[in-house]
Amino acid sequence: MLADKDAAANVAVKDVKAARKFYEGTLGLKPVGREGDHLVAYRSGVATLLVYKSQYAGTNKATAVTWTVGEKLEEVVRALKAKGVAFEHYGLPEMTRKGDVHVATGMKAAWFKDPDGNILCLVSG
Repeated sequence: MLADKDAAANVAVKDVKAARKFYEGTLGLKPVGREGDHLVAYRSGVATLLVYKSQYAGTNKATAVTWTVGEKLEEVVRALKAKGVAFEHYGLPEMTRKGDVHVATGMKAAWFKDPDGNILCLVSG
């Protein structure tokens, strides 16, 4: 029923205007739609990321959005770090850590948070 339909990621924030500074200025996303100060839509590859105002912003303790960046993972991590992004470090089974990048067989990942504490992830593939 939904297998051939596009899906969107939804990220709750306390202040959409403040979140735009991070998602646009830091992550480089371009808005493709807006509903006042309540919601902004971004295109990221073929996916849509909806950032919306919610009293529950930052309460999710799991990864909210993952970007597949391929072999450029370390390059993207360095670029975000240069913009002030702090990366999370987790003790994950079957993964080692090289700096800010978690490494497993056939995969690398790095996690960081937006200003509201939403967990975002970069993966190599």
